[in-house]
Amino acid sequence: MLTDLTTSSLLITMAGSLQICGYLLINQVYLRLTLLAGTCFYIAYYYTVADAPLWGAILISSLTVLTILIGLVGLYAKHARWAIPKAHADLYPLFDDLPPGDFRNLVTSAKRQILRADIVATTQGQRPDHLYFIIGGTFAVQKGTAAFDVPGPTFAGEVAFLTDGPSAATTRLPAGLEVLVWRRYDLARRCKRSPRFKLAVEAVISRDLARKVALAVAPDTRWVGQ
Repeated sequence: MLTDLTTSSLLITMAGSLQICGYLLINQVYLRLTLLAGTCFYIAYYYTVADAPLWGAILISSLTVLTILIGLVGLYAKHARWAIPKAHADLYPLFDDLPPGDFRNLVTSAKRQILRADIVATTQGQRPDHLYFIIGGTFAVQKGTAAFDVPGPTFAGEVAFLTDGPSAATTRLPAGLEVLVWRRYDLARRCKRSPRFKLAVEAVISRDLARKVALAVAPDTRWVGQ
């Protein structure tokens, strides 16, 4: 009897300690692994603490184990390279700060195309209907009286998307550019449904904006008025 009490005390102590430590971890994989180990100790405790196993508690704990395992599989899939769509694998180096799963969600919600004609992607003072990512090439931007060319890869219409307001400049994309195109309304709705997807979108746009700021210089006076 004393041995049984000692074993039960050890099991419940290990279970509680592991779960407490798990809640202190930030890394999602380590957190789940620690909770998984703690739950397994709880199952062992429920099996040995009484004369007959506590099947109700064991069943609930077993379901908890299953849930944790499903979460671990999801985390693995999110970071697995095979999550990158083959049709967009060449673009992943441009978004390599995103886990493959977030990259997949981002690019599969876009339409990839080569422009057959010149288009006005954004108009200064108006809210655009689309968000563009220019994969390569150069396009023209006009802001007030200043006009300049911008090289890809980069976004167009990203400030208007983030602020849900009008565009700060007029952007003209020439025929032949390869682009990713998102409908603003659809992308915003998807961001609203999934906070994680919203964070992924904001992360890539913020990095693009930081790059533009780092490369920005005072407008060349030769462009003024043209």
